[in-house]
Amino acid sequence: MIRFLILVGYFEITMYLQLTGKLNQYINLHYSYLAYLSMILSFVLAVVQLIVWMKQMKVHSHLTTRWAQFGSAALLLLPLFVGMFFPTVTLDSTTVSAKGFHFPLAEGNSAAVQQDEGTSSQYLKPDTSTYFTKGAYEKEMRAAAKKYVDKETIEVTTENYMEVMEVIYDYPEDFVGKTLEFTGFVYNDPSDSKNQFLFRFGIIHCIADSGVYGLLTTGSSQHYDDNTWIHAKGKIAVQYHKSLGQSLPALEIESLDKVEKPDNPYVYRVF
Repeated sequence: MIRFLILVGYFEITMYLQLTGKLNQYINLHYSYLAYLSMILSFVLAVVQLIVWMKQMKVHSHLTTRWAQFGSAALLLLPLFVGMFFPTVTLDSTTVSAKGFHFPLAEGNSAAVQQDEGTSSQYLKPDTSTYFTKGAYEKEMRAAAKKYVDKETIEVTTENYMEVMEVIYDYPEDFVGKTLEFTGFVYNDPSDSKNQFLFRFGIIHCIADSGVYGLLTTGSSQHYDDNTWIHAKGKIAVQYHKSLGQSLPALEIESLDKVEKPDNPYVYRVF
């Protein structure tokens, strides 16, 4: 019975997330077919477990009680209750602050931090190197960089956001002086009131390997509160960040415009 409840509960919650459009806040929708396959498989296995349970109940019918029936129904409804009444929270600058202004991947101690946190959360730069061998990753990133390195103006969209950010962090010198424009939410640099980060939360495969990705912005007289959505345009530069103790690609602002928060604030890695 427990196996049946677990399987049918997974089917229910996955179906609910799909029908309500919330699935994209948990996985990269380029891999949504895996969720559909697992949903179908869980339904089939749930039916099998139900048949097995019913056969067992015929043998042990004297154990059936109203309390058992009520408990079964309650457990079946639990996944739907959680999905419907526990709100899906969109990550924002509060999440960045909660982690502390450390950006551990930028500091080169990502393995230790991830082990402590039990996560693979990333910061500043999307890093897909763990999904390739060293040689394959270099080849993949060079091919991606070629799409943009000859352009004087690079427009970052929802579709290419993760790819552009990764190649800029991998090869910052190749992009210095080029014009870049992109949209993100503001996170004020706690170590320098003149600077702001512009971020978006991104998902590589699923929420477990999600992170906050974007660029340091400098040189603007306009400053906005955290979580304000901005469309920025400027020149790419490399700037030493004293608090983080390293040089970072940065955007020297030419123009800033306040915009509405996107319907889907997340971005996804496309391979």
